[in-house]
Amino acid sequence: MTAQTQTAARGAMPVGALETLPPDQARLVRYLRLWCDGPDGQAALWNELATRMGPTEGRACLSAFEAAVGMLLRHSRRPLMRHHLECSCVGADEAVFAEFFTAAATGEREDAMMLAVLLVHPAMLMPLVDAAQQAGLRLRRGAPQAPLHDRQPLTMTRH
Repeated sequence: MTAQTQTAARGAMPVGALETLPPDQARLVRYLRLWCDGPDGQAALWNELATRMGPTEGRACLSAFEAAVGMLLRHSRRPLMRHHLECSCVGADEAVFAEFFTAAATGEREDAMMLAVLLVHPAMLMPLVDAAQQAGLRLRRGAPQAPLHDRQPLTMTRH
């Protein structure tokens, strides 16, 4: 196994379960998986956003999310690893993505940059944080009943 293969495998390593994440972060992991699944997943994401937010705000939210995730995927330090859409595990990269996105969306820019350095090359930190903040703000407006920043203490469990 090459060093790059080992690093990528670490990105897929399960570090948690979807049901233990705050609802906003579980939703972000699901949205990432849908987006990365290709046209069918992207259509499903669009349908979900349009249903939750209405077509105009749903389209704006999808565009902002697409910009952030597209930037992340184009400028990643290595291939971003994810689990299958129906998998209940959360991989290391997915957990970092959800935490990064939440920090950016809630204006915790320093924390967001610290997390983004795990995902992208340094020159892309600020543009990625800005894009994630815009997408996160739209997601927060579309889900007032489930804000994107609902940090709860995590229990230390293993599976």
